[in-house]
Amino acid sequence: MAESKSAPITPELYDYVLAHNPPLSPEQRSLVELTHRKFPDSAGMQSAEEQGPLLAFLVRLIGARRIVEVGTFTGYSALSMAQALPDDGTLIACDISEEWTAYGREAWARAGVADRIDLRIAPALETLRAMPAEPHLDLAYIDADKDGYIAYWEELVPRMRPGGLIVVDNVLFHGEVADPAATGSARAIRAFNDHVAADRRMEAVLLTVADGLTLARKR
Repeated sequence: MAESKSAPITPELYDYVLAHNPPLSPEQRSLVELTHRKFPDSAGMQSAEEQGPLLAFLVRLIGARRIVEVGTFTGYSALSMAQALPDDGTLIACDISEEWTAYGREAWARAGVADRIDLRIAPALETLRAMPAEPHLDLAYIDADKDGYIAYWEELVPRMRPGGLIVVDNVLFHGEVADPAATGSARAIRAFNDHVAADRRMEAVLLTVADGLTLARKR
C-alpha cells in the first residue's frame, strides 16, 4: 500500500493554509458567512473556502472566457470564477433552487459581476443539452447531485475546447469512495471516478483538495 505524504489537516494548519492563499473579496467573505448563518444544515454543499481562490486561479491560468457551472447553491464558486473572468466573459450557472441562488444573485450584483453570470433555473441536463454541441467551453465546474455526475460529464466533454478544463468536486466523498461496498452517493462517485479514469478523451488527475477534486484537461 502506498504511503500518503499528505499532512494531517488540523484546524491550525487549515487556518495557516487560508492565511497564505489569496484573501477572499468582501463579497466572497460575506457570502460564505451568510451561507453558514442562513443554512447551517446545508452549508456543507458550499465549495470549501480555499476552492474559491483556486477556481479563480484556474480561470486566469487557462484564459477562460466561457464557463459552465453545474450546481450553484448560494453562489460562492460562481462568484469566485466570475470575478476572474474578463469583462466579456460568461458563466452559465445551472441550479434548480430559486431560494438558494437568490443569495448568489445579490452577491454577484454587489461584486459587479452579475452581467457575467447567466443563471438558468432548470435541471442541469436540460440546460447542457440545449447548448451548442460543438467544442466551445473553456472551463466547467461540477458540484451537484452525485448520481448525475457521469451524465453531466458526458454532456460536457464533447463541448470542451481542446485544452479546456473540467473541475469536479467531492470526488473522495468524505473518504467513503475507498470502500468497495459503498452505497448511495459514495457508490455513484466511485463509478464516476472509474468512468473518468477510463476516458481517453481527457487527461485527469484526482487531488486530495478539500473533499477531493478532479482536474481533467481535454486532449
